[in-house]
Amino acid sequence: MKCDVVIIGAGPYGLSAAAHLTTIKGLDVRVFGQPMSFWAGMPTGMLLRSNWTATQIAGPGKHFTLEEYQASSGDKFSLPVPLESFIRYGLWYQQQAVSQLDRRLVTRLENAGSLFNVMLQDGELIQSRRVIIAAGIGQFAWRPPEFDPLPSSAATHTGQHHDLRRFANQDVLIVGGGQSALESAALICEAGGHARVIARSQRIHWLGGWASKTLHHRLGALTRKVLYAPTDVGPAGISQLVARPYLLQRLPRALQDKLRARAVRPAGARWLADRLNEVPIELGRSVISAVAGDSKVRVRLDDGTERTVDHVLLGTGYRVDMGRYEFLSPELRSRIAVIHGYPHLRLGLETSVPGLHIVGAPAAWSFGPIMQFVSGSHFASCSLLQAVGGSSARAKAMDDKSFVPADVAIP
Repeated sequence: MKCDVVIIGAGPYGLSAAAHLTTIKGLDVRVFGQPMSFWAGMPTGMLLRSNWTATQIAGPGKHFTLEEYQASSGDKFSLPVPLESFIRYGLWYQQQAVSQLDRRLVTRLENAGSLFNVMLQDGELIQSRRVIIAAGIGQFAWRPPEFDPLPSSAATHTGQHHDLRRFANQDVLIVGGGQSALESAALICEAGGHARVIARSQRIHWLGGWASKTLHHRLGALTRKVLYAPTDVGPAGISQLVARPYLLQRLPRALQDKLRARAVRPAGARWLADRLNEVPIELGRSVISAVAGDSKVRVRLDDGTERTVDHVLLGTGYRVDMGRYEFLSPELRSRIAVIHGYPHLRLGLETSVPGLHIVGAPAAWSFGPIMQFVSGSHFASCSLLQAVGGSSARAKAMDDKSFVPADVAIP
Protein backbone atom coordinates (compact mmCIF):
# COMPACT_ATOMS: atom_id res chain seq x y z
CA MET A 1 0.00 0.00 0.00
CA LYS A 2 1.19 3.53 -0.81
CA CYS A 3 0.22 6.86 0.72
CA ASP A 4 1.36 10.48 0.80
CA VAL A 5 2.18 10.90 4.50
CA VAL A 6 2.74 8.52 7.40
CA ILE A 7 2.68 9.93 10.95
CA ILE A 8 4.39 7.78 13.59
CA GLY A 9 2.90 8.52 16.99
CA ALA A 10 -0.51 9.59 18.29
CA GLY A 11 0.27 11.93 21.15
CA PRO A 12 -0.55 15.67 21.03
CA TYR A 13 1.97 16.40 18.24
CA GLY A 14 0.99 13.45 16.06
CA LEU A 15 -2.72 14.12 16.46
CA SER A 16 -2.32 17.84 15.77
CA ALA A 17 -0.20 17.19 12.68
CA ALA A 18 -2.79 14.75 11.36
CA ALA A 19 -5.69 17.12 12.01
CA HIS A 20 -3.95 19.88 10.07
CA LEU A 21 -2.70 17.79 7.15
CA THR A 22 -6.05 16.11 6.55
CA THR A 23 -7.41 19.55 5.67
CA ILE A 24 -5.39 19.32 2.45
CA LYS A 25 -7.76 17.99 -0.19
CA GLY A 26 -6.67 14.71 -1.73
CA LEU A 27 -3.75 14.12 0.64
CA ASP A 28 -3.62 10.51 1.86
CA VAL A 29 -2.47 10.63 5.49
CA ARG A 30 -2.00 7.52 7.63
CA VAL A 31 -1.44 7.77 11.41
CA PHE A 32 -0.06 4.90 13.52
CA GLY A 33 0.20 4.47 17.28
CA GLN A 34 -1.72 4.22 20.53
CA PRO A 35 -3.40 7.56 21.31
CA MET A 36 -1.96 9.48 24.27
CA SER A 37 0.07 6.43 25.32
CA PHE A 38 2.93 8.33 26.98
CA TRP A 39 0.53 10.48 28.99
CA ALA A 40 -1.54 7.44 29.99
CA GLY A 41 1.59 5.95 31.54
CA MET A 42 2.27 8.92 33.79
CA PRO A 43 1.48 8.69 37.52
CA THR A 44 -2.20 8.83 38.39
CA GLY A 45 -3.14 11.97 40.28
CA MET A 46 -0.69 14.30 38.59
CA LEU A 47 -1.73 17.82 37.55
CA LEU A 48 -0.45 19.70 34.52
CA ARG A 49 1.80 22.66 35.21
CA SER A 50 0.89 24.59 32.04
CA ASN A 51 -1.73 27.33 31.81
CA TRP A 52 -5.04 26.93 29.96
CA THR A 53 -3.94 28.17 26.52
CA ALA A 54 -0.75 26.11 26.62
CA THR A 55 -2.69 22.93 27.41
CA GLN A 56 -4.62 23.09 24.14
CA ILE A 57 -3.69 20.55 21.44
CA ALA A 58 -3.53 22.73 18.35
CA GLY A 59 -6.31 22.12 15.87
CA PRO A 60 -6.99 23.78 12.52
CA GLY A 61 -8.54 27.18 13.15
CA LYS A 62 -10.31 27.26 16.49
CA HIS A 63 -11.45 23.65 16.46
CA PHE A 64 -10.93 20.84 19.02
CA THR A 65 -10.28 23.13 21.98
CA LEU A 66 -10.55 22.35 25.67
CA GLU A 67 -13.71 24.48 25.78
CA GLU A 68 -15.26 22.48 22.93
CA TYR A 69 -14.34 19.24 24.66
CA GLN A 70 -15.88 20.33 27.97
CA ALA A 71 -19.07 21.48 26.27
CA SER A 72 -19.51 18.21 24.40
CA SER A 73 -18.44 15.83 27.17
CA GLY A 74 -19.61 17.50 30.36
CA ASP A 75 -16.13 16.92 31.84
CA LYS A 76 -15.69 20.02 33.98
CA PHE A 77 -12.28 21.04 35.31
CA SER A 78 -10.13 24.13 35.69
CA LEU A 79 -6.50 24.93 36.46
CA PRO A 80 -4.40 23.06 37.27
CA VAL A 81 -5.69 20.58 34.69
CA PRO A 82 -5.78 17.00 36.04
CA LEU A 83 -3.73 14.53 34.02
CA GLU A 84 -6.71 12.21 33.67
CA SER A 85 -8.82 15.02 32.20
CA PHE A 86 -6.08 15.94 29.72
CA ILE A 87 -5.85 12.31 28.59
CA ARG A 88 -9.63 12.19 28.08
CA TYR A 89 -9.38 15.44 26.12
CA GLY A 90 -6.65 13.92 23.92
CA LEU A 91 -8.73 10.80 23.26
CA TRP A 92 -11.72 12.97 22.37
CA TYR A 93 -9.50 15.03 20.04
CA GLN A 94 -8.41 11.82 18.33
CA GLN A 95 -11.99 10.60 17.89
CA GLN A 96 -13.11 13.95 16.48
CA ALA A 97 -10.14 14.88 14.31
CA VAL A 98 -8.19 11.70 13.59
CA SER A 99 -10.83 8.99 13.35
CA GLN A 100 -8.68 7.14 10.80
CA LEU A 101 -6.03 6.38 13.43
CA ASP A 102 -4.43 2.93 13.07
CA ARG A 103 -3.37 1.66 16.51
CA ARG A 104 -0.70 -0.66 15.19
CA LEU A 105 2.89 0.25 16.04
CA VAL A 106 5.65 0.96 13.54
CA THR A 107 8.54 -1.47 14.05
CA ARG A 108 10.88 -0.34 11.27
CA LEU A 109 11.37 2.69 9.06
CA GLU A 110 13.78 2.68 6.16
CA ASN A 111 14.53 4.74 3.07
CA ALA A 112 13.63 3.22 -0.30
CA GLY A 113 14.71 5.69 -2.96
CA SER A 114 12.08 8.42 -3.22
CA LEU A 115 9.82 6.56 -0.78
CA PHE A 116 9.94 5.31 2.79
CA ASN A 117 9.18 1.75 3.79
CA VAL A 118 7.10 1.65 6.97
CA MET A 119 6.88 -1.79 8.55
CA LEU A 120 4.05 -2.42 11.01
CA GLN A 121 3.99 -4.78 13.97
CA ASP A 122 1.91 -7.36 12.10
CA GLY A 123 4.29 -7.38 9.14
CA GLU A 124 2.32 -5.17 6.77
CA LEU A 125 4.45 -2.79 4.68
CA ILE A 126 3.32 0.75 3.86
CA GLN A 127 5.19 2.95 1.41
CA SER A 128 4.98 6.72 1.85
CA ARG A 129 6.37 9.82 0.17
CA ARG A 130 6.80 11.55 3.53
CA VAL A 131 7.09 10.43 7.13
CA ILE A 132 6.53 12.55 10.22
CA ILE A 133 8.03 11.17 13.43
CA ALA A 134 5.96 12.19 16.44
CA ALA A 135 7.10 9.34 18.68
CA GLY A 136 7.48 11.37 21.88
CA ILE A 137 10.11 11.25 24.61
CA GLY A 138 9.42 7.97 26.36
CA GLN A 139 12.59 6.44 24.94
CA PHE A 140 14.71 9.34 26.19
CA ALA A 141 14.34 8.94 29.97
CA TRP A 142 17.68 10.01 31.48
CA ARG A 143 19.35 7.73 34.01
CA PRO A 144 22.55 9.36 35.33
CA PRO A 145 25.56 7.01 35.20
CA GLU A 146 26.08 6.99 38.97
CA PHE A 147 22.93 4.85 39.17
CA ASP A 148 24.10 2.29 36.61
CA PRO A 149 25.09 -0.24 39.32
CA LEU A 150 21.49 -0.37 40.58
CA PRO A 151 19.03 -2.93 39.17
CA SER A 152 15.61 -1.79 38.00
CA SER A 153 14.12 -3.13 41.23
CA ALA A 154 16.16 -0.57 43.19
CA ALA A 155 16.09 2.52 40.94
CA THR A 156 13.51 3.62 38.39
CA HIS A 157 12.62 6.75 36.45
CA THR A 158 9.48 8.73 37.27
CA GLY A 159 8.29 8.04 33.72
CA GLN A 160 8.10 4.32 34.47
CA HIS A 161 5.30 4.56 37.04
CA HIS A 162 1.59 4.80 36.48
CA ASP A 163 0.68 4.37 40.15
CA LEU A 164 2.99 5.68 42.87
CA ARG A 165 0.88 4.06 45.57
CA ARG A 166 3.18 1.06 45.18
CA PHE A 167 5.60 3.02 47.42
CA ALA A 168 3.24 3.18 50.39
CA ASN A 169 5.15 2.44 53.61
CA GLN A 170 8.50 2.63 51.79
CA ASP A 171 11.40 5.07 52.11
CA VAL A 172 11.99 6.61 48.70
CA LEU A 173 14.81 8.95 47.71
CA ILE A 174 13.76 11.17 44.81
CA VAL A 175 16.52 12.76 42.74
CA GLY A 176 15.70 16.03 40.97
CA GLY A 177 14.29 19.50 41.57
CA GLY A 178 11.73 19.83 38.78
CA GLN A 179 7.99 19.29 38.57
CA SER A 180 8.14 15.54 38.03
CA ALA A 181 10.39 14.93 41.03
CA LEU A 182 8.50 17.27 43.34
CA GLU A 183 5.02 16.09 42.40
CA SER A 184 6.11 12.45 42.69
CA ALA A 185 7.31 13.21 46.20
CA ALA A 186 3.95 14.75 47.07
CA LEU A 187 2.01 11.79 45.65
CA ILE A 188 4.17 9.24 47.49
CA CYS A 189 3.75 11.12 50.76
CA GLU A 190 -0.02 11.34 50.26
CA ALA A 191 -0.11 7.59 49.54
CA GLY A 192 1.49 6.82 52.89
CA GLY A 193 5.09 6.55 51.75
CA HIS A 194 8.14 8.35 53.11
CA ALA A 195 9.68 10.53 50.42
CA ARG A 196 12.75 12.73 50.53
CA VAL A 197 14.14 14.88 47.70
CA ILE A 198 17.75 15.60 46.77
CA ALA A 199 18.54 18.23 44.12
CA ARG A 200 21.74 19.81 42.82
CA SER A 201 20.21 23.29 42.60
CA GLN A 202 20.66 25.67 45.49
CA ARG A 203 16.94 26.43 45.62
CA ILE A 204 13.63 25.26 44.23
CA HIS A 205 12.32 27.50 41.47
CA TRP A 206 8.57 27.95 41.98
CA LEU A 207 6.31 29.00 39.13
CA GLY A 208 3.13 31.03 39.56
CA GLY A 209 3.83 32.04 43.12
CA TRP A 210 2.94 35.17 45.08
CA ALA A 211 5.69 37.27 43.51
CA SER A 212 4.60 36.26 40.02
CA LYS A 213 0.95 37.04 40.71
CA THR A 214 1.88 40.40 42.23
CA LEU A 215 3.98 41.25 39.18
CA HIS A 216 1.16 40.26 36.84
CA HIS A 217 -1.30 42.38 38.80
CA ARG A 218 0.98 45.43 38.62
CA LEU A 219 1.67 44.95 34.92
CA GLY A 220 -1.96 44.92 33.85
CA ALA A 221 -3.55 42.76 31.15
CA LEU A 222 -2.07 44.61 28.16
CA THR A 223 1.50 44.58 29.46
CA ARG A 224 1.21 40.91 30.43
CA LYS A 225 0.11 40.14 26.88
CA VAL A 226 3.17 41.93 25.54
CA LEU A 227 5.63 40.17 27.85
CA TYR A 228 4.12 36.67 28.01
CA ALA A 229 3.10 34.49 25.08
CA PRO A 230 0.16 32.08 25.42
CA THR A 231 2.65 29.24 24.86
CA ASP A 232 3.56 29.61 28.56
CA VAL A 233 7.23 28.77 28.15
CA GLY A 234 9.83 31.04 29.72
CA PRO A 235 9.82 34.20 31.87
CA ALA A 236 8.75 37.70 30.82
CA GLY A 237 10.18 38.76 27.47
CA ILE A 238 11.90 35.43 26.84
CA SER A 239 8.43 33.90 26.63
CA GLN A 240 7.59 35.98 23.54
CA LEU A 241 10.94 35.27 21.92
CA VAL A 242 10.87 31.48 22.26
CA ALA A 243 7.27 31.50 21.00
CA ARG A 244 8.70 32.63 17.63
CA PRO A 245 11.10 29.88 16.56
CA TYR A 246 12.11 31.45 13.25
CA LEU A 247 13.09 34.64 15.07
CA LEU A 248 14.92 32.62 17.73
CA GLN A 249 16.89 30.85 14.99
CA ARG A 250 18.40 34.15 13.85
CA LEU A 251 20.20 34.63 17.16
CA PRO A 252 23.76 33.37 17.78
CA ARG A 253 23.78 29.71 18.77
CA ALA A 254 25.31 30.40 22.19
CA LEU A 255 22.52 32.87 22.98
CA GLN A 256 19.88 30.41 21.79
CA ASP A 257 21.26 27.81 24.16
CA LYS A 258 21.25 30.25 27.09
CA LEU A 259 17.65 31.30 26.40
CA ARG A 260 16.56 27.71 26.13
CA ALA A 261 18.23 26.78 29.41
CA ARG A 262 16.59 29.76 31.13
CA ALA A 263 13.17 28.97 29.67
CA VAL A 264 13.07 25.32 30.74
CA ARG A 265 15.14 25.15 33.92
CA PRO A 266 13.85 22.67 36.54
CA ALA A 267 10.95 24.22 38.43
CA GLY A 268 7.80 23.31 40.28
CA ALA A 269 4.32 24.76 40.28
CA ARG A 270 3.66 26.92 43.33
CA TRP A 271 0.53 24.95 44.17
CA LEU A 272 2.82 22.01 45.03
CA ALA A 273 4.59 23.79 47.87
CA ASP A 274 2.01 23.12 50.60
CA ARG A 275 1.83 19.44 49.62
CA LEU A 276 5.56 19.10 50.35
CA ASN A 277 5.51 20.39 53.92
CA GLU A 278 6.25 16.91 55.27
CA VAL A 279 8.87 16.06 52.64
CA PRO A 280 12.55 16.67 53.50
CA ILE A 281 14.27 18.49 50.64
CA GLU A 282 18.08 18.68 50.52
CA LEU A 283 19.42 21.25 48.08
CA GLY A 284 22.91 21.77 46.68
CA ARG A 285 23.67 18.05 46.96
CA SER A 286 24.65 15.48 44.33
CA VAL A 287 24.71 11.69 44.37
CA ILE A 288 28.19 10.29 43.69
CA SER A 289 27.49 6.58 44.11
CA ALA A 290 24.70 4.12 44.81
CA VAL A 291 24.87 0.48 45.89
CA ALA A 292 22.05 -2.02 46.30
CA GLY A 293 22.05 -4.43 49.22
CA ASP A 294 19.69 -7.31 49.99
CA SER A 295 16.68 -5.08 50.49
CA LYS A 296 18.00 -1.53 50.74
CA VAL A 297 19.84 1.01 48.61
CA ARG A 298 22.80 2.91 50.06
CA VAL A 299 23.37 6.30 48.42
CA ARG A 300 26.48 8.41 49.03
CA LEU A 301 26.31 12.18 48.55
CA ASP A 302 29.02 14.65 47.57
CA ASP A 303 29.34 15.84 51.18
CA GLY A 304 30.38 12.33 52.27
CA THR A 305 27.11 11.48 54.00
CA GLU A 306 24.96 8.48 53.13
CA ARG A 307 21.25 7.78 52.85
CA THR A 308 19.75 4.29 53.12
CA VAL A 309 16.36 3.85 51.44
CA ASP A 310 14.09 1.22 49.92
CA HIS A 311 14.08 2.73 46.44
CA VAL A 312 15.57 5.53 44.35
CA LEU A 313 13.19 7.40 42.03
CA LEU A 314 14.87 9.43 39.30
CA GLY A 315 13.12 12.69 38.43
CA THR A 316 16.06 13.46 36.15
CA GLY A 317 14.13 14.33 33.01
CA TYR A 318 14.75 13.31 29.44
CA ARG A 319 17.68 13.67 27.05
CA VAL A 320 17.00 13.43 23.34
CA ASP A 321 19.03 10.81 21.51
CA MET A 322 17.86 9.88 18.03
CA GLY A 323 19.73 6.60 18.35
CA ARG A 324 17.10 5.45 20.84
CA TYR A 325 14.35 5.40 18.22
CA GLU A 326 14.73 1.69 17.60
CA PHE A 327 12.36 1.65 14.62
CA LEU A 328 14.87 3.64 12.54
CA SER A 329 16.93 1.41 10.28
CA PRO A 330 20.71 1.78 10.78
CA GLU A 331 21.10 3.17 7.27
CA LEU A 332 18.39 5.79 7.75
CA ARG A 333 19.69 6.72 11.20
CA SER A 334 23.15 7.32 9.77
CA ARG A 335 21.77 9.79 7.22
CA ILE A 336 20.04 12.01 9.77
CA ALA A 337 22.29 14.92 10.71
CA VAL A 338 22.44 15.03 14.51
CA ILE A 339 23.85 17.58 16.98
CA HIS A 340 24.17 16.52 20.63
CA GLY A 341 21.56 13.82 20.01
CA TYR A 342 19.07 16.21 18.40
CA PRO A 343 18.25 16.11 14.68
CA HIS A 344 19.32 19.22 12.76
CA LEU A 345 16.06 20.33 11.15
CA ARG A 346 15.30 22.63 8.25
CA LEU A 347 12.14 24.58 7.41
CA GLY A 348 9.07 22.45 7.86
CA LEU A 349 10.87 20.49 10.59
CA GLU A 350 12.50 18.39 7.88
CA THR A 351 15.63 16.38 8.61
CA SER A 352 18.68 16.07 6.37
CA VAL A 353 16.78 13.18 4.75
CA PRO A 354 14.30 14.74 2.28
CA GLY A 355 10.71 13.93 3.19
CA LEU A 356 11.48 12.89 6.79
CA HIS A 357 10.16 15.29 9.43
CA ILE A 358 10.38 15.21 13.23
CA VAL A 359 8.15 17.06 15.70
CA GLY A 360 8.07 17.42 19.47
CA ALA A 361 11.02 17.49 21.85
CA PRO A 362 13.61 16.29 19.27
CA ALA A 363 12.96 19.53 17.37
CA ALA A 364 13.99 21.68 20.33
CA TRP A 365 17.62 22.18 19.26
CA SER A 366 16.52 23.59 15.91
CA PHE A 367 13.32 25.42 16.87
CA GLY A 368 13.58 26.17 20.56
CA PRO A 369 12.08 25.05 23.87
CA ILE A 370 8.39 25.31 22.98
CA MET A 371 8.91 22.08 21.04
CA GLN A 372 9.20 20.34 24.42
CA PHE A 373 5.63 21.30 25.37
CA VAL A 374 2.11 20.73 24.08
CA SER A 375 1.91 24.42 23.19
CA GLY A 376 4.51 23.90 20.47
CA SER A 377 2.06 21.78 18.49
CA HIS A 378 0.62 24.93 16.87
CA PHE A 379 3.93 26.01 15.37
CA ALA A 380 4.86 22.47 14.37
CA SER A 381 1.56 21.68 12.66
CA CYS A 382 1.41 24.99 10.79
CA SER A 383 5.01 24.50 9.64
CA LEU A 384 4.19 20.99 8.39
CA LEU A 385 1.08 22.29 6.68
CA GLN A 386 3.19 24.77 4.74
CA ALA A 387 5.91 22.25 3.88
CA VAL A 388 3.58 19.50 2.74
CA GLY A 389 0.69 21.43 1.28
CA GLY A 390 2.42 24.07 -0.82
CA SER A 391 1.22 27.61 -1.46
CA SER A 392 -2.46 27.15 -0.63
CA ALA A 393 -1.67 25.52 2.71
CA ARG A 394 0.91 28.22 3.38
CA ALA A 395 -1.76 30.89 3.00
CA LYS A 396 -4.03 28.95 5.36
CA ALA A 397 -1.29 28.71 7.97
CA MET A 398 -0.51 32.42 7.68
CA ASP A 399 -4.17 33.23 8.30
CA ASP A 400 -4.44 30.96 11.32
CA LYS A 401 -4.12 33.40 14.23
CA SER A 402 -6.26 31.37 16.60
CA PHE A 403 -3.49 30.59 19.07
CA VAL A 404 -0.58 33.00 18.91
CA PRO A 405 0.38 35.30 16.01
CA ALA A 406 3.97 34.11 16.01
CA ASP A 407 6.14 33.61 12.94
CA VAL A 408 4.26 30.56 11.67
CA ALA A 409 4.77 31.83 8.14
CA ILE A 410 8.04 30.81 6.57
CA PRO A 411 10.10 33.96 5.98
